[in-house]
Amino acid sequence: MDLSNWIERHADFTPGKTAIRFLGEDITYAALAGRISKYADILENSLKIGRGGRVAYLGFNSPETLSLMFACARVGAALMPLNWRLAAPEHVRMLADSQPGALFVEPEFFDHATEIAAAVDTPFIVSVGEEREGWISLAELWRSASDTKGTASGDINDPVLICYTSGSTGVPKGVVLTQNAIQFNAVNSIHMHDLRNDDRVLTTLPLFHVGGLNIQTMPALHLGATVVLQRQFDPETTFDDLGAGDVTLTVLVPAQMQAMSGHPRWDGFNFGNLRAVTTGSTFVPHKQIELFHGRDIPVLQIYGSTETSPIAVYTTARDALDRVGSTGKPAIHCEVRLVDDDGNDVPVGTSGEILVRGPNVMREYLNQPEATAQSLRDGWFYSGDMGHFDADGFLYVDDRKKDMIISGGENIYPAELENVLADCAAIREAAVVGKPDKKWGEVAVAVAVRTSDNEIDEADVLALFDGTLARFKHPKEVVFTDGLPRNAMGKILKDELRQMVGQREMGEA
Repeated sequence: MDLSNWIERHADFTPGKTAIRFLGEDITYAALAGRISKYADILENSLKIGRGGRVAYLGFNSPETLSLMFACARVGAALMPLNWRLAAPEHVRMLADSQPGALFVEPEFFDHATEIAAAVDTPFIVSVGEEREGWISLAELWRSASDTKGTASGDINDPVLICYTSGSTGVPKGVVLTQNAIQFNAVNSIHMHDLRNDDRVLTTLPLFHVGGLNIQTMPALHLGATVVLQRQFDPETTFDDLGAGDVTLTVLVPAQMQAMSGHPRWDGFNFGNLRAVTTGSTFVPHKQIELFHGRDIPVLQIYGSTETSPIAVYTTARDALDRVGSTGKPAIHCEVRLVDDDGNDVPVGTSGEILVRGPNVMREYLNQPEATAQSLRDGWFYSGDMGHFDADGFLYVDDRKKDMIISGGENIYPAELENVLADCAAIREAAVVGKPDKKWGEVAVAVAVRTSDNEIDEADVLALFDGTLARFKHPKEVVFTDGLPRNAMGKILKDELRQMVGQREMGEA
């Protein structure tokens, strides 16, 4: 058995049902099964990629990425979707690390891939959509490929996906996820969303990240539902897709939620049959959640990471409205512990590092045994995130362990301060980081982006915390900037902010 059996079985039961809707085209389960067979034939017979091999893909969202994912599963290879927002040197490091047997490239990235190819050797470069001199054309490979299912060599325990971490904690690492991890993640998602085979999920997040690929997209295909796939997120297109009335579920990260709620079409918009929005991030502003709740759309929060496929903890629609701020309870196929620095479980209400165990957890970091051993201990994934359980067993994520600020011996969690800043209408977005201090060890610094034409100053921002949080938690300084650095999933890159604050300090010295 391998993941491509999902599509084979649905093609048998409901061959004419739409599996993927993309740019106005409906791809049925029968057609998707045929595409997967062709890609599997191309991988094995034309590109000589079989069990243990790797395939890289550089392009926007498309059915090709999903078809390749299932084809890789069938032949026992692993797909590595590349973050198209990265620079060529970053891709060079990833390709040198993973050494894929082929790199598939869409036209928008031909020049970028040419720069990559000059720095790292890749056996085959396949042009998708158009021809490129010196490369292999996918169209040419397609013409001679068979759409008949061959002998599958892939197994449910084989690696099938390699996603490089966002880099928010340092140099990106290749997270290796098995077919079994993807399958159990899908089961977790089905329970979380009460996912049904008559659902239509709207995918706007990039498929190079587990959020776009695995929160709803792959689970929907596992269940035989329909995926409405956007090439790239666009608020106007998202309103159009939702306005069509048949989308029932979608995933939006906080930055997308903000783009939607701030759009002129938001007021009075009819969301049709949309029954929930799923979101996830280290910090989700409560005011964004409340805006959707005000439209009778529950916001389901998820906790997880690339290393957990990502679904590890979540709220369901039943709890979402009453548990704003909580990421929910451990997934149906996950265990979660909170431990102190000595590895002891902490009491209810006490913050500890979040540990996750389950079949959805990664196998390893590619080519990094020391990092793997540090993160995977006795079957538990040490997340580096801090959180606490309430008396009812709901998890609240306090912050990244490394982002926690220790000031005068007291712990300060930046997310707590960021919640206060998020409620200020004069601030578009903000984050809090620590800065070394001779007296206190560290102090909190707020980095804020003003709304347009707003003259809020440092004193105004600092006053927001009076009577709201304990004095030791208050920021000691406010830095205004034009924007906050974010990764592809909308998470703020705290390392870059700390560097910015540190460089500013040096410049003023």
